[in-house]
Amino acid sequence: MRNCASGFRSLCSRPGTTADYPERSPMNPETLTSWQVWAVLSAVFAALTAIFAKIGVEDINSDLATFIRTVIVLISLALILFATGKLSHPGPISTKSWIFLVLSGLGTGASWLCYFRALKLGPATLVAPIDKLSVVLVALFGVVFLGERPSLNGWLGIAMIAAARC
Repeated sequence: MRNCASGFRSLCSRPGTTADYPERSPMNPETLTSWQVWAVLSAVFAALTAIFAKIGVEDINSDLATFIRTVIVLISLALILFATGKLSHPGPISTKSWIFLVLSGLGTGASWLCYFRALKLGPATLVAPIDKLSVVLVALFGVVFLGERPSLNGWLGIAMIAAARC
């Protein structure tokens, strides 16, 4: 179980890793282009989110702002799932998926509450870069919990991002 740290081996299973599905491998040219485009779009939308949230949270409670944002995200995703037919026939969802999706949702909620509170109290130009320390933490958690092994260039990039936060 190369992709799961020892503490998570009982919850992680081998099927579903990129080793089992070569077409999902990060080295596949089609996948490479696809994930890079989505990653850039994610960064653009995250940047816009910070600006929009800073303006939107100015005159209201940051927890209420987080709730409004969450409702908008929920409705938007429900519409996308409905429009693509994925809402009516989602297929089976394993217990493991439910556990980690619930944990991810709780983490997202906590992150959003903290982010909106920080935006309410501080400038977006200082809050967003600190928030992006999550990039470094994801890399470290990926090594510890998922058994991922970044290349030397990967570690250099992680170190540069971390250094920029200091």
